[in-house]
Amino acid sequence: MKKNLRFLFIGAHPDDPEFEFGGTAVHLAQQGATVKFISVCNGNGGHYSMARKDLAARRYLETQASAKLAGIAEYEVFDYSDCELEVTLEARGRIMRAIRNFAPDVVISHRLCDYHVDHRAVAQLVLDCAYLVIVPLYCNDTPIPPKNVIFAHPWDRFKDPRPFRADAVCAIDHTMETKLKMLDCHVSQLYEWLPHCDKFADFDPEIVNKPWPERREFLKKFRGFRNTIIADDYREKLIQLYGKEAGEKVQYAEAFELSPYGRQVSLEEFQELFK
Repeated sequence: MKKNLRFLFIGAHPDDPEFEFGGTAVHLAQQGATVKFISVCNGNGGHYSMARKDLAARRYLETQASAKLAGIAEYEVFDYSDCELEVTLEARGRIMRAIRNFAPDVVISHRLCDYHVDHRAVAQLVLDCAYLVIVPLYCNDTPIPPKNVIFAHPWDRFKDPRPFRADAVCAIDHTMETKLKMLDCHVSQLYEWLPHCDKFADFDPEIVNKPWPERREFLKKFRGFRNTIIADDYREKLIQLYGKEAGEKVQYAEAFELSPYGRQVSLEEFQELFK
């Protein structure tokens, strides 16, 4: 059980926490951990036709529906506009206060080598907090934690300047259904913007009105494949963690890398946090 542990995922956009951490978040919450999601941007750029203000309001409601399904403590959305987030003192202070007020054991956020400018900005802002979180005279209106926070990154596919390193893996077969339902809450993204953006040739826009089994298969095909890739790429780690028979059967997984910033723990301790 993990009832005394607190996990904070800080993503750039609504739905980033679900994509990168959703299955593990549900797994940890089921074990008693306190889990919080933050989206630093309000999602007002993720569409091809909606007005920004209306889209931000819609995406906030999508996050709250997802949080309810996940059983997490909170899903907070900041008010920075998509594609306009900058690494500023004001933004750093806001993230710092969010970290200190939640007092997490682990903070998870993007790596610096990411395709999206907002992801890179959030990555820099979070890493800038990794040491400053224990500096009492910085943001001195919030209490520093009794010990520094462990910082981590979720799996990504980027190779430059170096590939992602899986320091911990978590099998999510038992929570994949919930993860898919969390993604299903983000109608504006999964059934509108992303198919349009990615130019899915065989996409049927009426899929959003189909029964859940059909929507599930669509989500598994176009978004769940990354969790299959993780399971296949880190099969040996899954076998070491869960045993040969169970490890070989894992179909879906999420993976995490220990950041060199923040509190350092052994790889064994890091893996145990997500098990």
